[in-house]
Amino acid sequence: MMLGIHSAGKCGELVSTSYVERQNLTMRMSMRRFTRLTNAFSKKIENHAAAVALYFIHYNFARIHKTLRITPAMVAGIADHVWTYEQIAELAQ
Repeated sequence: MMLGIHSAGKCGELVSTSYVERQNLTMRMSMRRFTRLTNAFSKKIENHAAAVALYFIHYNFARIHKTLRITPAMVAGIADHVWTYEQIAELAQ
């Protein structure tokens, strides 16, 4: 049984694929367009890219994560508050 793959990245830092695989699973479970044979399948690549962008904006700026107790954007110092859906919609215009 393989639990994860570790390799040396730039400057000797460890890179673990488990973080990427966890993010892929979270995105796949949160967005129906990444599961097979659904009505939410994107026929145009532009619609698909827009849906993925909205997902990541919500995930990083509007969703409070249980372990962090704030958003990832606030941890990184990019945002100083939790974004509302109205603020995200303003970006789309």
